[in-house]
Amino acid sequence: MTEYTATTTNATNTVTATPEDEGAEVSILNGETPVTNGAAATWQEGANTVTITVTNGEAEQVYTVTVTKQTA
Repeated sequence: MTEYTATTTNATNTVTATPEDEGAEVSILNGETPVTNGAAATWQEGANTVTITVTNGEAEQVYTVTVTKQTA
């Protein structure tokens, strides 16, 4: 698993994960809510855990991003 952090506000809420290999599939979960690649996500105040799973054949890589929404 690979972990990252990010900070956001309501103005920056788009989740995009693009695999380098066009044969790979990407699955994005914001907590337990699926997010369509390239679509806006809804952030709760404070820390939000986004899990991005990339599958290519039998290989799988999971990325965890902690997105912290700051108050305005």
